[in-house]
Amino acid sequence: MTDEQEGSDAEDTAASGSAPVPPVAPRTQRPPSDRLSGNKTSVCSRSYFVVVMVFFHVYIINVIALLFYVHYSSGGQEDASQSRDAPGGQQQQRAETRRPPSKADFLRDVSLARIEGIRVGHVQSVSLAPGKVHDMRTLSLKPLLFEIPGFLSEDECRVVMQLAQLKGLMESQLMVQDGQEDLAKELNLSPEEIFNLLDINQDGQLQLHEILTHSRVRDGIWLTPENLREIYAGLKADKDGNGLLSLEEFRLLSSDAFQRFLLQRGVKRSQLVRNSRHTWLYQGKGAHRVLQDIKARVTRLTRLPSTLVDLSEPLQVVRYEEGGHYHAHHDSGPVYPETACTHTRLAANTSTPFETSCRYITVLFYLNSVEGGGETAFPVADNRTYDEVSLIQNDVDLLDTRRNCDKSNLRVKPTKGTAVLWYNYLSDGRGWVGEQDEYALHGGCVVTHGTKWVANKWINIDPDYQRQARYQQLVSRQPEEEDDEGSTPDPDLQHSNIHQDL
Repeated sequence: MTDEQEGSDAEDTAASGSAPVPPVAPRTQRPPSDRLSGNKTSVCSRSYFVVVMVFFHVYIINVIALLFYVHYSSGGQEDASQSRDAPGGQQQQRAETRRPPSKADFLRDVSLARIEGIRVGHVQSVSLAPGKVHDMRTLSLKPLLFEIPGFLSEDECRVVMQLAQLKGLMESQLMVQDGQEDLAKELNLSPEEIFNLLDINQDGQLQLHEILTHSRVRDGIWLTPENLREIYAGLKADKDGNGLLSLEEFRLLSSDAFQRFLLQRGVKRSQLVRNSRHTWLYQGKGAHRVLQDIKARVTRLTRLPSTLVDLSEPLQVVRYEEGGHYHAHHDSGPVYPETACTHTRLAANTSTPFETSCRYITVLFYLNSVEGGGETAFPVADNRTYDEVSLIQNDVDLLDTRRNCDKSNLRVKPTKGTAVLWYNYLSDGRGWVGEQDEYALHGGCVVTHGTKWVANKWINIDPDYQRQARYQQLVSRQPEEEDDEGSTPDPDLQHSNIHQDL
């Protein structure tokens, strides 16, 4: 509740009961002739008196409302400070943290700072380390995107790559998606309901791009319009041959028909949504000094509370060989009541069928300069409007970073030591996370020559403030409980379930 709302509520309360209007003495009955003979001066005086009294009472009510507001505001803060400073407050606070916190326990006392973009091409100086100043350049306003040359030194880039190789890199995406749950069965959705979910424009027909978007998300296989026409022909799905699927045609297909057809035909690595290898590097206590320095620098750059950065994902290091790519995607998804953030799911207290990685900020580091290709492409950066349907038109797929990177509105060339920062969410206008920024769509162009090394640092924040606060309290409590049991938390285990590949 804002201050203005609280003041308004207090005014209403005071007007209804705190400042009653004094009773007026009863007037004696006059003959009708006396009332009619009143002169103009007495009428004006009476009106003036009424106006003055009204303003007087309004003034008194405002004063009373202000006193009520000051009293309750200062009283609440004093009570909170006294409870923290009390001799037995620490034991009492620890006892209270062991019960499940309620929404009333967390007040909106944290605001998320956002870097001002000003305009495209604007350069501002930022001090991220003692005695060193970096120039930060605004690359776009939709999304809010910045480039910081020289963020990492050559030695730091070398150390990060060596640490990643020492730990070992794994495939970012498997050739065959084993163990996927069929959400349609889990949610008990009928073919009609699935059809309506896929039919983005609700025209009663499934266009190629509507099927493509669904198959890429679920199967992780990047189909082109040509591939889809081949599948239609192989499955005899498009009976009338118009390139569209009606509800009747869709009913004849099983939920895994496309995937089974592709597995029988064989899938190449170039047909995957992502073709790379990666690993995760822990940045907490005991980590390599370079990794801790990078995290501290990111904290200063983002101007966010260190707790939020500390509880975010470890540093992800990715290597793209020649031919490697990552088709356009969002690092985070929209958060709905049916969706939970992956990193705060322990504090969600609900079982939801959908999860997404709530990555408020992405900081991408280029660990080497690529000989050919490998740019980071933002297909719709600074577009006047965003239309998901128009991303695939006339067989030109803006999401395809292997064939159409040159059609992206913005491409950032990989240069060793450069960092790129962008926001995946808008502000809610009240200092917290708002809606997903759809313009943050991005991908990695195919590497045509050489190898590409990058690192990602994501700042995870739940758009639901209460859920984020509960999560932070739960995590801050874990070390105390583990110390009581005489055990030491494992950094890798502590972060093993916080991240999710997208």
